[in-house]
Amino acid sequence: MNTTFKTVSSSHITISELMLPSHTNFSGKIHGGYILSLLDQIAFACASKFSGNYCVTASVDTVNFLKPIEVGELVTMKASVNYVGTSSMIIGIRVESENIQTGTVNHCNSSYFTMVSKDKEGKNAAVPGLILTNLKEVSRFQNCVKQIALKKEREYQKSISTFGSIENILSLNQYNVKVELQ
Repeated sequence: MNTTFKTVSSSHITISELMLPSHTNFSGKIHGGYILSLLDQIAFACASKFSGNYCVTASVDTVNFLKPIEVGELVTMKASVNYVGTSSMIIGIRVESENIQTGTVNHCNSSYFTMVSKDKEGKNAAVPGLILTNLKEVSRFQNCVKQIALKKEREYQKSISTFGSIENILSLNQYNVKVELQ
C-alpha cells in the first residue's frame, strides 16, 4: 500500500495558447486534431507533475467537443488528477476559449485521459495516493470509479457477444445499414 499522498491541487496545470490560422481545419475553425495534441501534452504534464515520473497515455476515455474555437481566440486548458490507481491516473481537462476583444469565454471541451506512470526502465511505477479536499474532488473521483466500471462492463460484453449470429444480423434492420454477406 502506498504511504505517499498528494492533494489534487498539487497536480493542477494550466496552459494558454493563442489560436492561429495555421491551426484551422477546412471550415476555418480550429482543427480538433490540434486540440487533441494540446490535450495530450497537458495530460502528460499533469500526470508527470503529480507522479514525479515520465508518463504515457494509456487511453483517451472521453473527448467532448462542445463548441468550435475561432482563430484569434485564447485557448486555456486546465488539468488535474481526478483519480489514481496503482500506477495509473485519470486526468480531467477543461478547455475554454476566450475572445480577447470581447472577453467572452466559452467552455469548448471536456476530456479525460488515462495516464500511466513509468520508471527509468519503462516499467509501471507506483503513483502517490490522492487526497480529496472538497466535495467537487470527491464527485470527480466517484465519477471516474463509475467510468472504470462501465469500461470494464463494455469489455466484458464485447468478449461474450456473438456478433455474427443470425439474431444479431437480423437486429441490424433497425439501423441505416444494408447487410450483403458474401
